Amino acid sequence: MHRTRIKICGLTRAEDVAAAVAAGADALGFVFYPKSRRHVTPLQAAALMAAVPPFVATVGLFVNASAREVADAVAIAPVSLLQFHGDESPLACAQAATLANRPYVVAVRVRPEMKPADLLEYENRCRAVSTLFAGLLLDAFVEGYGGSGKGFDWSVIPEELAPRVVLSGGLHVQNATDAVRAVRPYALDVSSGVEAADDGVRRPGIKDGALIAAFIAAVRRADADAAGAAVQRQTPLTETDIPKARS
Repeated sequence: MHRTRIKICGLTRAEDVAAAVAAGADALGFVFYPKSRRHVTPLQAAALMAAVPPFVATVGLFVNASAREVADAVAIAPVSLLQFHGDESPLACAQAATLANRPYVVAVRVRPEMKPADLLEYENRCRAVSTLFAGLLLDAFVEGYGGSGKGFDWSVIPEELAPRVVLSGGLHVQNATDAVRAVRPYALDVSSGVEAADDGVRRPGIKDGALIAAFIAAVRRADADAAGAAVQRQTPLTETDIPKARS
C-alpha cells in the first residue's frame, strides 16, 4: 500500500512539534524567511529540532536566500532537507544545496496558464543541474511567498509526475482525502490548514493539535481506500462470484 507522506510546515512552538510527531507526521517544516508570519531563526529552529525523534525529517524553507545564508542557517539548525520557495533559479538552488550539503525540493507556484508539460520540463531542468535535487513541491501562485491557504487546479499535474511530487496549497482536513484520491501524490504539505483560530481567524504559526491529527487521519483513510480498491481490481473471480444461469 502506498503511504502518502505528510509534512506539517510553519512550526514555531515545541508543543506543536510534539503534536505533529505524536500524530504521525513524516516531516516538520521550519520557515527561515524573515518576512513570513511563521518565521523562526536558526537558533529557534535548532531548539525545536532537538526534541524530534529519529526518522522524522526536518525541512528548512528558504525564500530567495543566498547560498551562504542557507549554509549558515543549516550549520546552526541542521535540517535534513532544504525547500526553496522563492524565485530561485534551478542553478541557484543547486549551488545553495551543494554549499549546505543537503538534498532539496523546489517549490513551483502554479500559475493558471501553466500546462502539464511545463511542470515536466521544469522538473527535468532541476534534475539536470544537481544530484541533490529530490523533487518538486507544487503550490498555488499568489503575490508573496507561501502560506496563503490558496489552492490550484490539480488537473494540471501530469499523471506521470504525480507519484513523486509534494502537493501543497489550500490543504485542510476537509479536502485532504480528496487531494490524495485525485492526485495520488508522494506527499502532502500543510501549514495554515492545521492552524489554531480565534473567532474564525487563523493564528499563523500556532498549530491546533486536533486538526493535525484529523488531517493525518484523513490522509490515512484515503490511502486505505485506495489500497482496498486496488485489491478489488486485482482479485480474480471465483466460481462463487459468477452468477449461475437459471435453468
